[in-house]
Amino acid sequence: MPQYRLYHSPGACSLAAHIAFEELGVAYAPIRVIIAEGQNQTTEYLAINPRGRVPALVICEGNTEQVLTELSAILIYLAQTYPSASLLPLDTLSFVRAVEWMSWLGSTMHAGGVRTVLRPDRFISDSAAAEAVKTRGTENVRIGFADIESRLHGHTWALDDCYSIIDAYLLVFFRWGNRIGLPMRTDYPHYTRIMDAVRARPAVQRAIAHEGIQIE
Repeated sequence: MPQYRLYHSPGACSLAAHIAFEELGVAYAPIRVIIAEGQNQTTEYLAINPRGRVPALVICEGNTEQVLTELSAILIYLAQTYPSASLLPLDTLSFVRAVEWMSWLGSTMHAGGVRTVLRPDRFISDSAAAEAVKTRGTENVRIGFADIESRLHGHTWALDDCYSIIDAYLLVFFRWGNRIGLPMRTDYPHYTRIMDAVRARPAVQRAIAHEGIQIE
């Protein structure tokens, strides 16, 4: 069996990969790379992931090591390596629906949304204009959360009746919505209902406790 090292930062999108490992119950070593302290830009970490992002997954098999980056890629790898855990659906249409969710969350909601609110300096060097970037980013995030709320209406989980790692990925954004001061429980009740069910799962509780973070 492969051995794994998961490089993550508490509360980052890597939380979804952290939850995935806890759901699987396979042995892995979670290694903190605290973005707020610049640990993702150290020489040591850049040797693992030159992009300076988390998560990064080191897959050890025998005397060889491979590094896998990008959250969606890591989640798909884990789901397909351990299909019995049902982290993602196996049938083609449901699987691509999951990829659809991950692609949109990683691009529109993360890179083009939450990041502009939390880190506007990454998008503009003029500090005087950073507040405008943050304001527009918040508007975009609200639009995205309204989309999520609409998609989750009437569903038990993001992918209909089956829990998947998409639900754990959505927890990351639910936490970020609280972090930027949005009234998540008031404005997004269907989203909140499903996130409460996610948080009740023992694997999710273990990952949250290990990272030492608060969701709300």
